[in-house]
Amino acid sequence: MNLELTIEKLVYGGEGLSRMDGEIILTPLVIPGEIIDAATAGARQKVRRARLVTVKQPSPERVTPICPVFGRCGGCHYQHISYAAQLDYRREILAETLRRVGQITFEASRITAVPSEPFSYRNRAQFHFEDRRIGYRALHSKSLVAIDECPISSPKINEIIRTLNRMVRDPRWPNFLESLEVFTDETTVQWNVLETERPVAVRFFEWLAAEIPGTVTGPLNYSVGSDRFRVSGNSFFQINRGLLPQLQSLVLGDARGAEAWDLYAGVGLFSLDLARRFEAVTAVESGRSAVDDLSENAHRARLKIKSVSQPVEDFLASATGSPDLILADPPRAGLGSRAVASLLAVKPSTIILVACDPATLARDLKGLLAGYDIDKITLVDLFPQTFHIETVVRLVRRT
Repeated sequence: MNLELTIEKLVYGGEGLSRMDGEIILTPLVIPGEIIDAATAGARQKVRRARLVTVKQPSPERVTPICPVFGRCGGCHYQHISYAAQLDYRREILAETLRRVGQITFEASRITAVPSEPFSYRNRAQFHFEDRRIGYRALHSKSLVAIDECPISSPKINEIIRTLNRMVRDPRWPNFLESLEVFTDETTVQWNVLETERPVAVRFFEWLAAEIPGTVTGPLNYSVGSDRFRVSGNSFFQINRGLLPQLQSLVLGDARGAEAWDLYAGVGLFSLDLARRFEAVTAVESGRSAVDDLSENAHRARLKIKSVSQPVEDFLASATGSPDLILADPPRAGLGSRAVASLLAVKPSTIILVACDPATLARDLKGLLAGYDIDKITLVDLFPQTFHIETVVRLVRRT
């Protein structure tokens, strides 16, 4: 039997929340204010899940998705929502998460939203292979959804998808290869094997290079503004090619001074610009390949940056002095209590926190507010059409 539900709001994860008989029900592919028919699809942690059957009263923000597999593929969650409305809903989700997790009141209207090109923005993609098909994982499932194109990926990646669709049908294709990652600057292409039942032979990569122009066997050199970043296969790099040229200035604002620390520095996307603004910069990164890339990138730019190959928690625990600014761009798990306590002890004048998960951001901010005030929150929309939220928070030390 179908349930008639009225969607109250979107929650982080891409689903719409409704209530029935005191229970919370989460349904994907819906919009706040819509009345829908849904079928029960299971329960988890006292929350029922439902599957959308029919939209009885659609939202004025509902649009026709441009991807033929949207709703089945798990890569996108919001293609049915106009892009302007997506930004508004992201700000509301962020503000609500700060309240619920961190007990932080910061109204959605005060959060600055920086938009992106809604499509063709991704410079990196992970493909899965099964029964000589290429695709992405299904929504809430590990089953394969075959693809011929990907509207959120760059033109070069879509060209690669077309080529791989032909190659997987070739007898030379290694059927034991389960997933493959591609990273591109639209000219050169880097490959990483993510899942395979046994090692992939060199001749497979030689075949890729012959079929896909621009394939490189080592690091990829990615240009952002006047800088050229070496990015090795195991090094992290932002995926939104359209916002990359703006990201440094969006994050750093007008920051300048004597000393800055860049924590979780990666290949130096922010370190290089910090070194042009501050007299001394220390970049801390635990990944060996990223540290090597950062050193090379600083050398190319003729900038003096002290690189530290160490976990951030260990660096902060033994650090001396107090810099003017600390920039931290941690992974999804966030800073954690140990790093937060160390930041409070170090007492920099300003902390800029870049976060890709609203819940861990709220948790970290709750701790930092023991000694800091929030000056500004900016939502940088690095992941249009998905539920993911990238946030930049500027905190100033309370005197």
